[in-house]
Amino acid sequence: MSTTFENIRLDIDGPIATITIARPKALNALNAATIGELGQAVDLIEANDGVRGVIITGDGDKAFVAGADIAAMKTMSPEDARAFSQLGSRLFRRIEQLPIPVVAAVNGFALGGGCELMLSCDFAYAANTARFGQPEVNLGIIAGFGGTQRLARKIPYGIAMELLMNGGMIKADEALRVGLVNRVVEPAELLPAVRKALELILSRGPVAVRETKRAVQQGLDTTMDEGLELESAGFGVCFGTSDAAEGIAAFLDKREARFSGR
Repeated sequence: MSTTFENIRLDIDGPIATITIARPKALNALNAATIGELGQAVDLIEANDGVRGVIITGDGDKAFVAGADIAAMKTMSPEDARAFSQLGSRLFRRIEQLPIPVVAAVNGFALGGGCELMLSCDFAYAANTARFGQPEVNLGIIAGFGGTQRLARKIPYGIAMELLMNGGMIKADEALRVGLVNRVVEPAELLPAVRKALELILSRGPVAVRETKRAVQQGLDTTMDEGLELESAGFGVCFGTSDAAEGIAAFLDKREARFSGR
């Protein structure tokens, strides 16, 4: 199934949904309309029980998302700017909190809002041509879609602060070195590599994957003791599923498990 909006595409192939930001002439920059369409795509994914994983990428070979649409920001008042920031932040938080795995396929520039969109995903693979950064300070503004909050949670504090405060870019190999992305590949290999990684995750117990994501995300926002309780709760949930019985039986029988998601 394929759904084409004005600025994005949503393709659903079996259990995997692919969202493509499709404004190549604007280097896939995010404006309010594109953010709205991304929200509609998330609505469709949430309503489709058959979707168990999501890939987010950009159209073309130049940009994943090269940032927010600067031309559209030129006339913003402080109140407009705050509302725009909240619009993007709410969307990225929705993406982050999807109970299924979300993987970014970074095919080019991931700057500003593009880097922030990537950070809202569970992990990312990148083409070796990709570039990353939070260049907002070059415009006299700050990151507005979660960059000040997620970047230092993702990579070492000092590296995050340098990127946020100097407005520079790093190449894909440096992004790999600091842990911003998980793997760097040739551009032609990017989407197949991401799909293969996601298919491997989807071959595991669906409830277990969901409970893992929930425990990790909620645990990061709490104490270790509270996080351990979250983990124990999820551990218990899994043992109430037929998947756990199947997975354990398959291991003992030395065969592949046939998970049902129940």
